[in-house]
Amino acid sequence: MNKIINRYIFREIALPFIIILFVLTFVLLMGKILQIMDLMVNKGIRVLDIGHLIVLIMPNFMLFTIPIALLVSILIAMGRLSADNEITVLKASGVSLLQLSYPVAVASLMAFACAMVIGYFLVPQSNFASKRLLFELASQNAGIGIKEKVFNADFKGLLLYADTVPADGESMENVIISDSRVLGEQNTILAKKAFLVADPKLMILKLRLEDGSIHTVGKDLKNYRKVDFKSYDINLDLSSTFASFTDESKSSTEMTLSELLERMKKPALADAVVRELAIEVHKKFSIPLSCLFFALLAIPLGITHHRAVKSRGFAVGLIIVAAYYLLRIGGEALVENGRMDPALGVWAPNVLFALLGVFLFYLAHREISVSQTLIAIFQGEKPRG
Repeated sequence: MNKIINRYIFREIALPFIIILFVLTFVLLMGKILQIMDLMVNKGIRVLDIGHLIVLIMPNFMLFTIPIALLVSILIAMGRLSADNEITVLKASGVSLLQLSYPVAVASLMAFACAMVIGYFLVPQSNFASKRLLFELASQNAGIGIKEKVFNADFKGLLLYADTVPADGESMENVIISDSRVLGEQNTILAKKAFLVADPKLMILKLRLEDGSIHTVGKDLKNYRKVDFKSYDINLDLSSTFASFTDESKSSTEMTLSELLERMKKPALADAVVRELAIEVHKKFSIPLSCLFFALLAIPLGITHHRAVKSRGFAVGLIIVAAYYLLRIGGEALVENGRMDPALGVWAPNVLFALLGVFLFYLAHREISVSQTLIAIFQGEKPRG
């Protein structure tokens, strides 16, 4: 009998979980659609490469959508069972709330395991792989946007003009470059030939110029300097094109746990860097564990006789998620500023929600009204139950 009930409740959770997970992940992906379409339409990136990029950024989304989908699906499932008086019938048949929680615990443990694998293994690897892929795409397709006799401003701080671009697109002839990367100094570079050079190890894309000269005019327009060269390399900044997908200042997100711990042991690291690495170490465990705390909190909150089960489940879930992530973001900000210990800043939301979940679950198990309990506490009385 218990196995039938467990399978029934588990199915009630599983279907909404799959639907909500798909919808939330798609919504987050929509935030990248404009940048992805720009890469495909204006930068000449192939559809196959776009699909590969989407696959690589999915683990980052799923790490956050799995706990949220679990929370909302449990609220909806428990709310429907309660609204249809099925929980009342089960309790009258001798099934306790603790027994009803077994399938919820199994679902939360499965979600925790998935989030743990994604956060521990897939996210660092996918972040690094997406960075590699974007560099390869930049190396292969940077020349696509360079057309002859057209000014090109795709590279930050540089305005490039090529008089002739051969059909193969591998080189440019009679090149003029306006270089404004150095404040207060404007350089004009002339070269007979130029071509792109990629360094896969350092992930640097260079524009190599041959047989040219650099012309520099002083800020006061009184000084002029000319330098001739046989070969001259310019590092290209592709942040204007790819900044939406990569963030080089957050290199800790590309590291596994062992790499983070090893990096933290290196001497002479700045305190801000150590705090950033410590935050990433704690997040690898705190985010997956939020699945368990959300499940513990969702069971008592989902038991209600409200008729609008789905809308209420979404509303309550949204409030819980917003509160959790606001606390987490605030804690991380305090850690980054050096005002709070990394462990306290990252784990405080989990601890608070775990305590709240245990408290509400106890009240629901003893069938004690939350409102009556709060009134009794404020009046200094012992709650009835």
